[in-house]
Amino acid sequence: MADIFELFRHGQSLWLDYLGRSLLVGDGLERLVGEGLRGVTSNPTIFYKAIAGTGDYDDTIRDLLQADHEISAGDIYRWLTIQDTQAAADILRGVYESSRGTDGYVSLEVSPHLAYDTEGTVEAARHMWRAVARPNLMIKVPATLEGLPAIERLIAEGINVNATLLFSVSRYQAVAEAYIRGLVLNPEPGRVASVASFFVSRIDTKVDAILDEIGSAKALRLKGKIAIASAKAAYSRFKALIETEAFVRQQARGAHVQRPLWASTGTKNPQYSDLMYVEGLIGPITVNTIPPDTLDIFMEHGEVRATLEADMDAAHHDLAELQTLGVDLDPLTLELEKEGVAAFADSYDRLLKALREKRNAVAQEYAAT
Repeated sequence: MADIFELFRHGQSLWLDYLGRSLLVGDGLERLVGEGLRGVTSNPTIFYKAIAGTGDYDDTIRDLLQADHEISAGDIYRWLTIQDTQAAADILRGVYESSRGTDGYVSLEVSPHLAYDTEGTVEAARHMWRAVARPNLMIKVPATLEGLPAIERLIAEGINVNATLLFSVSRYQAVAEAYIRGLVLNPEPGRVASVASFFVSRIDTKVDAILDEIGSAKALRLKGKIAIASAKAAYSRFKALIETEAFVRQQARGAHVQRPLWASTGTKNPQYSDLMYVEGLIGPITVNTIPPDTLDIFMEHGEVRATLEADMDAAHHDLAELQTLGVDLDPLTLELEKEGVAAFADSYDRLLKALREKRNAVAQEYAAT
């Protein structure tokens, strides 16, 4: 049986990629925190499953409608997510304080429909920050080209940012540079924190399909290797960036390191190890956020050993070999970014549709009484 604390002894914080009322009722999240969990992330797809896929929120929706018969589905969504985020942040507050602001965060995402709208993202993040009113809130901002200046401005204003939907090393570097620019503009950089969420498994899903089409022995050897190789390349860039004069100067002012966070770590291909994106990316100054089913698997038979900085040369060799096959990662990672934004937007829209249906059903109950 794996021990989450052993991960932490290797320098990696484990966060849970799930937030829902069922986790907050009783001692579910408190128990996980006691076992070593150090943060929580979420996204519109997760909230869709939690809110629309269960009856856990029905009583709260009835209470909201009773207080305001005209309340919209969008306002219901905001109330529900704010309540859950506040409750989770309060449970994690002890981790936040004992880690001096390194861990203990709960991530809440701005509307994915704002992914290509810099001003809209900044305004939505400010509103969330004020509404949740917890220092260990972390606003998730898609790291699109339009999201980069939003990340810089929010960091400058002291709003914690989880830069999400990262798929390429170049975009990771752009996010890290935006973070540093924000720190420069922040009069108290030690009071803000950030992570850069690098999505892993989706890279293999995209690239493996192309490698199958190529079909050569050289191509098939690379299947299931490019995602971890890309993450390792991003980590190499991270290690170089935190030693630059630009960051060291901010660190001297009290700034936190913007840690790489490995996201999308549930294995999608049943032919691969069910923990390949957890066990294969264990290393210092990082975060891994995993869904509940992957956490259960990890707790059952996970193996903890330092892997992130092992075989770095092999990782860079695999990426070079991919290029020799004529596979360019840049357009593929841009496709993944667009697909990720679209998938979250679809979940967001489906959630609002489900909430409208729940709202209308409850309103009809009131009308009949």
